[in-house]
Amino acid sequence: MALHHGRSLSFPSSSHPAVSQFEDSISRLRSSEATCSSLSSFNGKINGLRNLYESIDDLLLLSHIQQIVSEECVDDYIKLLDACSSVKDLISLAKEDLRDLLSAVRRRDVQGTNAYLVSRKKSKKMIQKSLKNLRRSASATCENASMLKDAESVAISMLESLLFYVLGTKVHESKRSLLSKLMHSKKLSADDNEFNKVESFLQLNQENELVNHIKEMDSDIQVVEDDLESIFRQLIKTRVSLLNILNN
Repeated sequence: MALHHGRSLSFPSSSHPAVSQFEDSISRLRSSEATCSSLSSFNGKINGLRNLYESIDDLLLLSHIQQIVSEECVDDYIKLLDACSSVKDLISLAKEDLRDLLSAVRRRDVQGTNAYLVSRKKSKKMIQKSLKNLRRSASATCENASMLKDAESVAISMLESLLFYVLGTKVHESKRSLLSKLMHSKKLSADDNEFNKVESFLQLNQENELVNHIKEMDSDIQVVEDDLESIFRQLIKTRVSLLNILNN
């Protein structure tokens, strides 16, 4: 997803510490955009997003920024909150599905294994729907406050990357067929997507490898879920700041 790289005309003097903090935070997030190749690699980026919105809270204390906050900006921000909540729910669903699968594999419950595959298929459809909603949000952001627009663009890009990863594909490989990938390669590459590995281990009947893999995934996905909850709380805090500006 293309991000807006232009310097915001809405910023006060760049000598202000809050501006420098915002610019440093958004620069680090943009530079790490293409480095998320595993669940654990998303942790730093989600924390970086929380730091970015913490710096926005400081910027919203400045009169220069308060003057450009509008109801349109708040409405767009609420859409971002909804998007974050949806992604958080999808991550939680993925975690529960994996835990159910682990229990089924340990019990050698074929029906439980099949239930995972059915649920995984439904989850993919939900993720694809959420991705479409994210793209609509990205194309309808507030035009009056470049600071909020830039931050929202980075946030949507991160959420999109996370969903594509859970879907089992990279952003630029969204049309690649998972079935074709499994048919043409019986060996797992070190950089293969962790969710794809689950389906590969199932197909190859490698139960021990699957159990160990799910255990590792469970730990990483729990951290991602907790980090998303943290950024969600920060987004709510920033929303309160925006509403207070409008009401005063």
